[in-house]
Amino acid sequence: MMSDPKNIALISIESVPDGMRPLGLVRGSTARSRNIARDITAGLKNLVGGEVISYTKLMADAREEAIYRMQEDAARMGATMVVGVRFASSMVSQGVSEMVAWGTAVGPMDGQ
Repeated sequence: MMSDPKNIALISIESVPDGMRPLGLVRGSTARSRNIARDITAGLKNLVGGEVISYTKLMADAREEAIYRMQEDAARMGATMVVGVRFASSMVSQGVSEMVAWGTAVGPMDGQ
């Protein structure tokens, strides 16, 4: 039975904690597209400067989805933690951005 993915701890340390063993690479990603209303608002904001809140929210939502999908991947492996968590984003086509999260799934040593 797979544990709840939200219970998978995420940490950015580079090493596997004592008493744990690496299980493998885990990842999650999502691609999100902008919409015309956001583009118009962003264009206007570009004229006056400042944060484009709708894009900030879009990327924050994409990051959370990528994290959850990475946690699902880790839960399927029986992990209790993901170490070395990293993020990247890229534009995959005009108006479409991808957010990727990855790390190393770890679990307790056998017998612990």
